[in-house]
Amino acid sequence: MAYKGIGDYGIIGDLHTVALVGIDGSIDWCCLPHFDSPSIFAAILDQKQGGYFKISPMRPGNQRQMYLPETNILLTRFFQEDGVGEVTDFMPVESDAPGSLPQRHQIIRMVSVVRGQVQFSLECAPSFHYGQDAHTATVREGGVIFSSPKLTLGLASPIPLHVREGRVHKKFTLSAGQSLTFYLESFESNPPEDLLATPESGEMSFRNTSAFWQSWLAQCQYSGRWREMVHRSALTLKLLTYAPTGAIIAAPTTSLPEFIGGPRNWDYRYTWMRDASFTVYGLLRLGFTMEAGRFMDWLNARCHNLNPDGSLQLVYGIDGRRELKEMELPHLDGYCGSRPVRIGNAASEQLQLDMYGTLMDAVYLYDKHGASISYDLWVNLCRLLDYVCHNWEQPDEGIWEVRGGRHHFVYSKVMCWVALDRGIRLADQRGFPGDRTRWMAERDSIYIEVMERGWNQKVGAFVQHYDTEALDAANLIMSLVGFVSPTDPKMVSTVNQTLEQLTMGSLVYRYRIGEGAPDGLEGDEGTFSMCTFWLVEALTKSGRLTEARLIFEKMLSYANHLRLYAEEVSHTGEQLGNFPQAFTHFGLISAASNLDHALNIKNSNAIR
Repeated sequence: MAYKGIGDYGIIGDLHTVALVGIDGSIDWCCLPHFDSPSIFAAILDQKQGGYFKISPMRPGNQRQMYLPETNILLTRFFQEDGVGEVTDFMPVESDAPGSLPQRHQIIRMVSVVRGQVQFSLECAPSFHYGQDAHTATVREGGVIFSSPKLTLGLASPIPLHVREGRVHKKFTLSAGQSLTFYLESFESNPPEDLLATPESGEMSFRNTSAFWQSWLAQCQYSGRWREMVHRSALTLKLLTYAPTGAIIAAPTTSLPEFIGGPRNWDYRYTWMRDASFTVYGLLRLGFTMEAGRFMDWLNARCHNLNPDGSLQLVYGIDGRRELKEMELPHLDGYCGSRPVRIGNAASEQLQLDMYGTLMDAVYLYDKHGASISYDLWVNLCRLLDYVCHNWEQPDEGIWEVRGGRHHFVYSKVMCWVALDRGIRLADQRGFPGDRTRWMAERDSIYIEVMERGWNQKVGAFVQHYDTEALDAANLIMSLVGFVSPTDPKMVSTVNQTLEQLTMGSLVYRYRIGEGAPDGLEGDEGTFSMCTFWLVEALTKSGRLTEARLIFEKMLSYANHLRLYAEEVSHTGEQLGNFPQAFTHFGLISAASNLDHALNIKNSNAIR
């Protein structure tokens, strides 16, 4: 079978892990029991060795996918001349309460026919531990048991299944009104005696799961333009949240390429301080204070275990672990031959000073719009602010995690300014003790240095770092965080130069690789979706609403058929990079909220 496009998938999940379900009915990616566990299905990274679980008609036809209203329940529909079949996929959510540990991890696949008659083929071919662990498949009454050294799967079936070479094959025919339900469940240790027993009927699980998602989304306070896009982004961000700790992962996949055939393939199944802080802001904008509070609890735990110098690690495991050793899996071909396939992420060892700004901004906003932070957290935040004072003058790897050496990235300096600015505001508003005099002096020094060294008169823009004339779309955020006025001539010029040099139509590149901005990596990449949403916000802030709305509306057209976004968009409009990406969906929420608000003000003034 040929590789599907990265955007040809939907996701389902249980707040512990997710599965990617292709438009052809094939589950090509799933890690159990957690987001960052080894994969059991990874055909998206290697068609032959990765493993998959496919239910689809025997004869080809047209295919469509949709989410059931206000849920993360995925419906895949198959159209044929003599019949229409459907596969409804979901993972039951037992609880999203703090510390909750589910008794079961299940993928439920409900197959039905709504017109005529359809002959289906079922193939379940797990490949444990990224295809490295052997397994056995044993037929039992009610299904099949797949056993590997570290994980056991039970596939419960209402019809007899056939096993050949560790894989399950079965053909079956359904007529209009008929349905079958299959349950795939994982067990790490002490599995129950009857692995194929299901706790409740598929119909009951369906109703409970639907009720959970609809009840959760009902808390959303957004009612502006593009409501369905914002709601889908919110549901996606919730899916990327690990219920036991409140950690939010960057994306649920690893090694989906930023350019087909290239080496820019990374593992995103972890929690970046920067990404998660942005995401919390997005959730607060929508009224999801519980999720924001859960992340603050996770952050509080990290702040109680700072590095000896008072710093935080850039990225952590979903359980808070620090060790994320980066490894390559040479036995896997990679998506469409994009090698290497990596697990772990060496960015955990990088210096990225920008994260302290996003972190402190998230804390400031949560204290303002969520709940007051504790004094104990404040004490540790003071240690972080002291670290920023000591280290903001250092070069770092920057927001884009370059691997070609450290630089004085302008974005990093600006976000260090944000960290100190928000710390000062918190101290003033809450009456917290702190070294305001020093924080203010360092904040002012950062500001002056950025204006003197980060602005390039020849280019007419704030540049990527002090030693280049190259632009960086990350600098669009300067007006969004209050560093500079959106109508300041320097900011207006930076936006205009970004439009001229870093855009492809309405899409925005992070920077131009090799054109004064080498990043130490080979290969090309697509446009970066988050940066496009930053451009929309920068234009919105400066009052250029017609331009902002046009770019935003165009960007919405680049979502996949389910309103999901990967990290990047290719030169030909396809999704690239890990999928779906939290960063991008946060960007959509923020841009939609701010643009909608600005348009409402404009219309209100026009009426007057």
